[in-house]
Amino acid sequence: MAQVLEFKLPDLGEGLTEAEIVRWLVDVGDVVTIDQPVVEVETAKAMVEVPCPYGGVVTARFGEEGAELPVGAPLLTVAVESAEGAAVRGTSASGPSAGRNNGSGEGTRPSGDGTGPAGESSGNVLVGYGTAAPAARRRRVRPSAFTAPPSPAPAPTPSSSPTSSAGLGAGEPPTAASTVASASAPASASAPVPASAADSGHVEGADEDRGPVAVVSPLVRRLARQHGLDLRHIAGSGRDGLILRADVESAIRGADDERSATSEVRSVSESEPVAAGERIALRGVRGAVADKLSRSRREIPDATCWVDADATELMAARAAMNGAGTGSGGAVPKISVLALLARICTAALSRYPELNSTVDTDAREIVRLPAVHLGFAAQTERGLVVPVVKDAHSRNAESISEEIGRLTEAARAGKLTPAQLTGGTFTLNNYGVFGVDGSTPIINHPEAAMLGVGRIVAKPWVHQGELAVRQVVQLSLTFDHRVCDGGTAGGFLRYVADCVEQPALLLRAL
Repeated sequence: MAQVLEFKLPDLGEGLTEAEIVRWLVDVGDVVTIDQPVVEVETAKAMVEVPCPYGGVVTARFGEEGAELPVGAPLLTVAVESAEGAAVRGTSASGPSAGRNNGSGEGTRPSGDGTGPAGESSGNVLVGYGTAAPAARRRRVRPSAFTAPPSPAPAPTPSSSPTSSAGLGAGEPPTAASTVASASAPASASAPVPASAADSGHVEGADEDRGPVAVVSPLVRRLARQHGLDLRHIAGSGRDGLILRADVESAIRGADDERSATSEVRSVSESEPVAAGERIALRGVRGAVADKLSRSRREIPDATCWVDADATELMAARAAMNGAGTGSGGAVPKISVLALLARICTAALSRYPELNSTVDTDAREIVRLPAVHLGFAAQTERGLVVPVVKDAHSRNAESISEEIGRLTEAARAGKLTPAQLTGGTFTLNNYGVFGVDGSTPIINHPEAAMLGVGRIVAKPWVHQGELAVRQVVQLSLTFDHRVCDGGTAGGFLRYVADCVEQPALLLRAL
């Protein structure tokens, strides 16, 4: 007999808590094999194909295309073949809950979250993310751990019995959970407290029950009770802290003022018209970008400096590199301007390592990072993403150019993995492709700096004492003022500009 197993949306890594269903790869009734991709989901990081850890027939799907599901929500159910189902049942029967049912004759059904015992799944929920740790065993509550309330329990009525109130089946002995449930039932069934008394923490007669209060006049007690005031919260102005009528009246006026202020705020907020217009949910890539930029502005005290640089020599050097013909391995790959700027940045970071760091706010420490993982901003149809060139400090311009091209194609196709989108230590943002000259970049948290590059455009420029038309670019550096001062940031930016104007300076760093 086949057994129906439930497969839940697994943890996709990088702290992601939800995913949007983009496309189902299987239909109800299809036969799937272990680790076969069954659905394509989009997270805040990338597009991911989710494989199923079971083999069998799909009996149900949960969620339509475009719906968002939290991690751990049911994704689909699979009817496993009899041999595998028997193995699963045999494995489950060896656990501590073997032979126990829920009172209706139905056994406990294992869930497909990738954490079940051996034989339920392949354990390969998502390649590259591993499987989750086994669920912790929950200890049973002992009846002795419960302390009965001091008030006596009400007499049972014909409509309620210990069996029905505890939710037990006929003939079943009471358990610890049922003991707690039945003992706590009288407390929940008690008469409700009036709203005025509950708001102020005062119940009629509670003052006398909890001990003496410095009040002599019963009129003062009644006045406080009528207005829902707790005499224990009122400071008396009489002798030895005696609470007088004037004290209660003063407390009443204060409470009335507070209530009127609250009602005024509520009435103003209710009377404000709702702004008309289209509402677009911040989710997916757009939501992740919004969260990260907001956190950067909230946590990082940033500053920006910029400079114009003559990029004529850099463009000439690039033309010479790309016009070198063929090498021993065939055609020489083209080198992009972004790759040359990235190579200049790695050389500058070796001179100014303060900008290749991060701030540990909890420990109040600056952490200088030994490797440069260079991120670059890429605009795609899905929004702005920042792929990361790993170990950029150990690459030459040709290697960086090839990696940037590969990651850019993957970004446009929506195939970047979370590992390719995280771990950056410094970001290069080429907003010149949008036809603009300058910007004030927002740092990609938790990095310490970002270099922005504007368009390279012909402008009049004083070159060697004469006015000439040169290729000019504006460079903008936004940096975390906690990791360095303006002198360090200015030195970094000036070195980058010098290398742009005189690429031969890079030979000293090779």
